[in-house]
Amino acid sequence: MTLVGRALPRREDALVLEGRARYLDDIDPTGGAHATFVRSPFAHARVGAVVAPGDAPGLVAVLTAESLRGRVRPLPFQVPDGVTAADEPHPILADGEVRYAGQPVAALIAESRPLAEDAAELVEVDYEPLEPVVDARAPGVDLVEFRRSGGDVERAFASAAHVVRGTYAMPRLVAAPMEPRGAIASEEDGLLTVWCSTQDSHRAVAHLAHSLDRPPESIRVIVPQVGGAFGSKGGAPAEAVAVAAAAIELGRPVKWAEDRLENFLAAYQGRGMEADVELAFDGDGRMLAVRARIRADVGAYLLQATAVPPHTAGMLMCGCYRLDAAEVEVVGRRTNRVPTGPYRGAGRPEAAYFMERAVDDAARELGIDPVELRRRNLIAEFPHTTPLGFTYDSGDFARCLDRALELVRPERSDDGERAVGTGVGLYVERAGGRFESAVAALQPGGRVLVRGSTSPHGQGHDTTFAQVAADRLGLEIADVAFEFGDSAVVPPGIGTFGSRSVAVGGAAVAEASDRLREACLAAAARVLGAEVSWDGGALVAADGRRLTLAELAEAEPGIGAEARFDSDLVFASGAYAAVVEIERAAGRMRVLRLAAVDDAGTIINPLLAEGQVLGGVAQGLGECLSEAATFDDEGQPTAANFADYSLLTAAELPPIETAFVESASPLNPLGAKGIGEGGAIGTPPAVANAVADALGHGVDPPFTEDRLWRAMRT
Repeated sequence: MTLVGRALPRREDALVLEGRARYLDDIDPTGGAHATFVRSPFAHARVGAVVAPGDAPGLVAVLTAESLRGRVRPLPFQVPDGVTAADEPHPILADGEVRYAGQPVAALIAESRPLAEDAAELVEVDYEPLEPVVDARAPGVDLVEFRRSGGDVERAFASAAHVVRGTYAMPRLVAAPMEPRGAIASEEDGLLTVWCSTQDSHRAVAHLAHSLDRPPESIRVIVPQVGGAFGSKGGAPAEAVAVAAAAIELGRPVKWAEDRLENFLAAYQGRGMEADVELAFDGDGRMLAVRARIRADVGAYLLQATAVPPHTAGMLMCGCYRLDAAEVEVVGRRTNRVPTGPYRGAGRPEAAYFMERAVDDAARELGIDPVELRRRNLIAEFPHTTPLGFTYDSGDFARCLDRALELVRPERSDDGERAVGTGVGLYVERAGGRFESAVAALQPGGRVLVRGSTSPHGQGHDTTFAQVAADRLGLEIADVAFEFGDSAVVPPGIGTFGSRSVAVGGAAVAEASDRLREACLAAAARVLGAEVSWDGGALVAADGRRLTLAELAEAEPGIGAEARFDSDLVFASGAYAAVVEIERAAGRMRVLRLAAVDDAGTIINPLLAEGQVLGGVAQGLGECLSEAATFDDEGQPTAANFADYSLLTAAELPPIETAFVESASPLNPLGAKGIGEGGAIGTPPAVANAVADALGHGVDPPFTEDRLWRAMRT
C-alpha cells in the first residue's frame, strides 16, 4: 500500500473553491413552482380552520393536513434495540394541533418564491393556544424509555467504600449547517424524482416511500452538493414530503429552499440531556459500578432518529473504564419544542460528558489526582465487553491519555485575579454497524469508476475512497473516479452518519476493488491465453506479454465487480485535555490550549482526518463557550438567528494540538474505526473539567461570563 496513510489534499475542493459546485438552490427545474410554509407562532395550540387566500397573485395551490388526508402518512421513526417508544410520529402538516413554534401548518405553492411568501402572509389560521411544556424535568409524557443493567449493581454499591453522586447537563444545540435544508420534486411517467439536501439517498427513498405510501422503486433521490449537515439532514424532512405531494398533484416540479430562520425553528436540534450519575469505588479508588438516570428533552414528536441519541448515551455510560456492574435508565420526555435528533456525536458527547464530569468529581471527593484515578481504572485488554453489552474491538486508552497530557502541558495556578486549570476528557465512540455497498467497473481508457452507497457532505469521501481503491488496484489516484448520491445509480446502503463512512463504506470500496482486480486478472487470462499477474496499470503474462487496463477494457468491455460489507460495531476512542484561564472579577474565560488525541484505527488520510478533528473541536468549543438553543416560558425560541445564537469563528479558536493513536480494528479489511465526531465528543468534558479544576467545583456549559461569575459567588 502506498496511498493509504498519505496526507493528500482533497481533490473535490477545486469544485467548491472555483464556484462550480451545484447545490440544491442552484437547481431551477423548467416550469417549476416554489413552495413556502406557514409555520405555527405558538409552541402549543389547537388548530381549527386554515383559510387560504382566494386570489393571491401567482398562487398555484395550498396544502393543509385536510387536503393531504389519505395521501400522506407521518414520517417513520426508528426504535433502537431495547427502547420503548410512544406512537408519536411527526405529521407532515399539523393536524388539529401544533406542538412547537415553527411547526409547518400549511404549504403554499406559487409561481415564484416571493409570491409564495406573500401568499403565506394572507393565510388565516384559527389557533387556540394551550399551555406549553417547557421543562423536561416536569411531569409529562415520555416518548422514549430505555433501561439496561449488567452485573450485580446493588451489591457493588452496597459494598462500596465511596459513592460519588452528581448531576450534569448539556444544553440543546442548533446544527447550523452552512446550507440549510431543501428539496425539489418532479414526477414523470410514474417516477418521482426528488433532489434533496440530505446526507444520503437511500434513507430518503425509504422515508418518502413510507410517507407517500408508494413503492421505493418508484422514487429516485438525487443528492447534489451538500453544504454541511452534522447529522441534521438525516433522511427526508416533513417539508420534502409536502413538496413531493404537491409535485404529484400539480404535475410540475416544486422547489423548497429553507431560509435560516426556518432552519433555526424547524430543523431538529441536538443534545438537551441531563443525567444523575452515581459511581461506586472500593477503598483503593477502583471503580466498581456506575448507575445513571438520563433525562432527554426530545421535543414534540419522534422524528426518524430522535430515539437514537438518548439510547446511545445510555449504552456508552461505562466509558473507558473497567466496571463490574452498570445500570442506566433513559427517559425521553415530550416538550413543546422542535424535536431533537442526531447532531455531531448523537449521544456520544453526552455520555462522555456525564461520565468524565463524574470521574473528576470523584477524584476531588476521594482526594486522588484525576489523571491517576483514570489510570487505575482504564480498560487495558481488548476485546472488552462492558456490563451494558457493548464489545470494544480495540484501543489504547492509556496511550491516548499520556499523549494528550504531553501535548497540552498541564498548568494550574490562582493569583486571586486569574484562576488557571487543566482538565481531561476521555471518550469511547460507537461507529460502524449495518452495511454499505460499492460497485467498481473498468471504463474505456483504463480508468476505474466506483459508485459508493455513502454520500459526502464535506468529509472528503472522493479523495479518501479513491486512496483506498487506487491502493488496492495499484493505480494512481487520478485513475479512479467516484459517483455518489443518486439512488438510481449507486448501490443500496444506509448512509453517511455516525463516523461510519470509512469503516463500512470504505470497507465495501476495498472489497469491490479487490474483486475488480480478480475479474480483470481472469479476463486478461482469457485474452492472452495464459496466467497473468497484476502490475499496477497492466497485466503481465509469464512470457512477458503485457496488457494495459485500457487494452483490456477494449478487448473485454463491461468488466466490473460489486461488494456489500456488513459491519459489526467498531469503537473509536480518544483523550482530550484543555487548559483554561478564568478572570475572577468578570467571569471571562479563555481556553489557552487544547490537545486532541484520537484513536480511529487505521488513518487513511491524516490531513483529512485532522480536518475532521478540528471541525469537531470547533463545534465542541462552541458548545462550551457560547452555543445554547434557549426558549422562554411560552416555548418561544430566544435564539433563532446568528445574532442571538453565537457560533465561534476561526479567530476565537485556541491553539490546538492533534495526534492519532492507531489501534487497528480487526472487524474490517482497512482496520478503520471512526474519526468524524471525536472532536465534538472529547472537547466538552475536557474544557468542563478544566473549568472545575480552576474553580474547585463544576459548572455546566455554556461557560458564559454571567454563568461563571455567578458560579464563583454561589
